Amino acid sequence: MHPLIAEMTLEEKAGLVSGASFWTTRPVDRLGVPAATITDGPHGVRMQRESADHLGLNASEPATCFPTASSTGSTWNPELLTEMGEALAAESRAHGVDILLGPGVNIKRSPMCGRNFEYFSEDPFHAGVMGAALVRGVQSGGVGISLKHFAANNQETDRMRVDAQVDERTLREIYFPAFERTIRESAPTTVMCSYNKVNGTYASQNHWLLTEILRNEWGFEGYVVSDWGAVTNPVAAVAAGLDLEMPSTGDRSVQTIVAAVTSGALDEAVLDAAVSRILTVHERVIGNRDTAPRVDLDAHHALARRIAADGTVLLANEEQLLPLSATEGGSIAVIGHFATTPRYQGAGSSHVNPTRLDDALTAIREATSRTVQFAPGFTFDGDHDDELHAEAIALAEQSSEVILFLGLPPKDESEGFDRTHMLLPDTQRSLLSAIARVNPSLVVVLSNGGVVSLDGIAGTAPSILEMWLGGQASGTAAADLLFGTAQPGGRLAETIPHALAQTPAFVNWPGENGVVRYGEGLFVGYRWYDHTEQDVAFPFGYGLSYTTFEYTGMTVTVPDDTEAAAVIEVTVTNTGDRPGSDVVQIYVTDNEASVSRPRRELKGFAKVWLEPGEQAQVRLDLDERAFAFWGPTGWTVEPGTFTIHAGPNSRDLPLTEAITLNVPEPAIALDAGSTLQEWANHPTGLAALEQAMISMGQPADTLTNEESLPLFGSMPLRTILGFAQQAHSADFNVDEAIESLLTAVRTA
Repeated sequence: MHPLIAEMTLEEKAGLVSGASFWTTRPVDRLGVPAATITDGPHGVRMQRESADHLGLNASEPATCFPTASSTGSTWNPELLTEMGEALAAESRAHGVDILLGPGVNIKRSPMCGRNFEYFSEDPFHAGVMGAALVRGVQSGGVGISLKHFAANNQETDRMRVDAQVDERTLREIYFPAFERTIRESAPTTVMCSYNKVNGTYASQNHWLLTEILRNEWGFEGYVVSDWGAVTNPVAAVAAGLDLEMPSTGDRSVQTIVAAVTSGALDEAVLDAAVSRILTVHERVIGNRDTAPRVDLDAHHALARRIAADGTVLLANEEQLLPLSATEGGSIAVIGHFATTPRYQGAGSSHVNPTRLDDALTAIREATSRTVQFAPGFTFDGDHDDELHAEAIALAEQSSEVILFLGLPPKDESEGFDRTHMLLPDTQRSLLSAIARVNPSLVVVLSNGGVVSLDGIAGTAPSILEMWLGGQASGTAAADLLFGTAQPGGRLAETIPHALAQTPAFVNWPGENGVVRYGEGLFVGYRWYDHTEQDVAFPFGYGLSYTTFEYTGMTVTVPDDTEAAAVIEVTVTNTGDRPGSDVVQIYVTDNEASVSRPRRELKGFAKVWLEPGEQAQVRLDLDERAFAFWGPTGWTVEPGTFTIHAGPNSRDLPLTEAITLNVPEPAIALDAGSTLQEWANHPTGLAALEQAMISMGQPADTLTNEESLPLFGSMPLRTILGFAQQAHSADFNVDEAIESLLTAVRTA
């Protein structure tokens, strides 16, 4: 417990767990406790000195606008995210920010989520690795971080109150792991709870989430802050494990907490624990205020440029149209309003006022000696204009190559609302079709936060660059990629389906009457498409390069087959004539699971850069969790065979090897309601059951032979023994028989 707590009044303690303003906590001046400054991230510092708001409506101080998480997640490059985090920390310190809100590691459950641009991935392992890397970078610079939004915050529709109904196994395997990994590996200073309810209880007052899981299981030592306006009952929130309510509610929450402690409704020791956590964290981060580094905004802009290129996914490149020559060829037509007015970040709380903004048209003209002409083609907000269309088509027809910039206008995706479809505006799609008819040398550059349907784009445009929302340097990064001074390093962190109706959450999205049911369970993203054997437009992990790679010689070493662990080594060779990077991806299949499991799951990855002809051996270690599922007794690994897959994406896995793990059979806790099959599978339950049969004058396998077990295996043993009582003896006592069996199991 922090020593200052003994000197604080009840009112001061209640004030510390309630914000002072929109972005600051309450000071305790008489004890020398300063206010902490908290502000939005996660891809730039949104510091508002006046007219504060949480929706990005008012101006903020200039800061580097790095690519959003849809782009940074696509880099599959945790080292680069750590570097970005270090830059964010430097700018946070320069602006006097103590805690930066972000990153968001929520899972992309559906492509419709309006905030998907702020989230890394549809896969929990991938999201956890990327989230932990960014947190390490920011906190290495002495700035705190707020990992968000815990938990099951996967939609914007009714987000302030919707009840996300999710079974525990799905939470443990899909929606918790990114938080757990980040907490265990990077120790974020704070965690932000989400607005929504989780299984009937608001996250802000959910003791199971905030205390039992976060602190007791995962060892989280920081404090929990509410999302802005997420607290509906400040007393219940503190009791559940929430430490700081933001923003300020004036004295309303303070007075409510004081009254609850005074009346005995809230244990003051619980309040003291919350205050202690806040004081400890703030003492650490505020103590770094005098160490603000000099900020090199030019270097940060260059870093944003590198990240944008590394997160760009080359979806198609027929006949190696890209990269274009910067010196040879006829004129180039640049078409699309986004080439001059970039769509480079999302709307809402993460909206950053950039230090500068590169547009693609200017960057392209600076990068080539060829003639470059421009036509907008359509309006920025997606409205159709016949004259703009005609002008663009005419320009395309007379040019050697066309670079067509398409994407979602800001009104189509944002924090605060979800999308209703995956389509680009009609005017853009019709323009693309018309241009392709007059000039087949066509490159499409996409700007969007969530995935869009590529129906009518893939197969029409020979080359497609998915640049997401690439930050303030995305225009220059586009030119780098188009002319080959940079290579597209991105790989999809989100499957691109053919149609919205194919997506996992389609029939449950976005819920009704205040409830959304996660009916697809574990089968989110590629897990769903693989399980249902659906073709997709582009699979999870996919991305091309300007060179080619070959995977050979995988070896899988199991150091001790009685433990769930393996070491994977894969040889990757750059077989092309240009340098480039690829992402080695490792997936695991449980071949003999007793429960329903995905066909394969990502459990390791590494990005490797290779010169032409260069070869590298990539090593990845798999721990117990790579083989485990969440069972009745917790994380469970069953003995049997597992297949290790390696390759460049989830559906291109040329290397496979089966291993056998001879780990102990997991013991299920037996009781009267356990089924005959569960008794038969139990290492000591079967022996106890057979001995009971012998004592009753029956053959040992009376209930477990090849005829009886299939017939009665799903019935509770109590029911079966009840039938035996009726059939054989009124003196037979079912309860005594069950207790005798359980005693035999416990003492075996």
